[in-house]
Amino acid sequence: MKKRTLILLLILLFAVGLALGYFGAGWVGFKSNTGSKTFNLVVSPSSLPLNQKLDADLFQQVWNTAKNYYVKQPVSDQDLFYGSLRGIVSALKDPYSVFLDPDTASKFKQEIAGSFEGIGIEIGVKKNQLTVIAPLPGTPAAKAGLKAGDEIVAINHLDTAEMSVDYAASLIRGKGGTKVKLTIFRPGWTNTKDIEITRAKINIKTVSWEMKDSSIAYLKISHFNGDTLADFTKAVKEIIAKNPQKLILDLRDNPGGYLDVAVDCAGFWLPNQTVVISKDSQKQPTVFTAKGQGELANLKTIVLVNKGSASAAEILAGALQDYQKATLVGETTFGKGSVQELIDLAGGSAVKITTAYWYTPKGRQINEVGIAPDIKVELTDQDYEANKDPQLDKAMELLK
Repeated sequence: MKKRTLILLLILLFAVGLALGYFGAGWVGFKSNTGSKTFNLVVSPSSLPLNQKLDADLFQQVWNTAKNYYVKQPVSDQDLFYGSLRGIVSALKDPYSVFLDPDTASKFKQEIAGSFEGIGIEIGVKKNQLTVIAPLPGTPAAKAGLKAGDEIVAINHLDTAEMSVDYAASLIRGKGGTKVKLTIFRPGWTNTKDIEITRAKINIKTVSWEMKDSSIAYLKISHFNGDTLADFTKAVKEIIAKNPQKLILDLRDNPGGYLDVAVDCAGFWLPNQTVVISKDSQKQPTVFTAKGQGELANLKTIVLVNKGSASAAEILAGALQDYQKATLVGETTFGKGSVQELIDLAGGSAVKITTAYWYTPKGRQINEVGIAPDIKVELTDQDYEANKDPQLDKAMELLK
């Protein structure tokens, strides 16, 4: 590998011709040939400690060591190449930033589109522990009794400590009919419990509604997927035709999804209002404004939230709370207030990387804090097992 003073090409993080790295004087490029594959690695000497000498040959030395000395041969160039890319992104120490190889990227896109094979849970990291954000309604995970806040200690006996969210998800997903074993610890339990779940085809129905009585409509959004806005718009039209005076919006166990879908849904209460503000690494704010016609703005609204309400669900709940368009009932939300962009790369791979943090219209931080309800009501294991819903009961009481 030869040192270069002129950078010709970046190794990664290109999307539609745009690089996420930087070109400039003082950068050092490294070129390595492995069979038919050629790539350049770019490192900034200025980012290294002053007492640390940049060894231009180190990457090649590690590559050759793994390639030639690992006990299980042959070692795939592609595996080493993708592994090095995972290592670069994992060095950010952000559980939501990850390099996705082509197969994983394809599965991720299927999931966010609303159809995939697995057990139907959204996972995240809380207090350095892999955690269930929410089981999706009607899925194998929900039927097995998994709950928001459950800690996933192991997957098929593989310890999840320091495991990235997306790698964990890749282990949990799988062909319908196959099984996965999760070792779960739930706050309040004395010991962990192994729960074996059979995977299935997951088709997420994200919007449902019903009339609780002649004046109260109940509307649930379980996820903000690609088809959610169309289903939500249809549901709102049907609800308005019933002429209710009050509305319960259930965002419990909603792990989030597409930002623009949540913003568009907010427009049914907050037309032409700021819904959320993002701030990037330079603290530059980007304001996201709702459109819409405010069809639900005059309905007295209660929003149900719990610790499984995350990301886009927190954005919608926080905006409605800031503008006093709704009263929040339930538990403090998960606190997933970071922005991830999925950037497509060559060969079908992708990088999902955190680029900013979310703040409510009044500037409240969401990440690692969550949205606190106006009225706190817990739903205990005993309530769940007895098929009781004190959070919904409280909402009905407030609207009577």
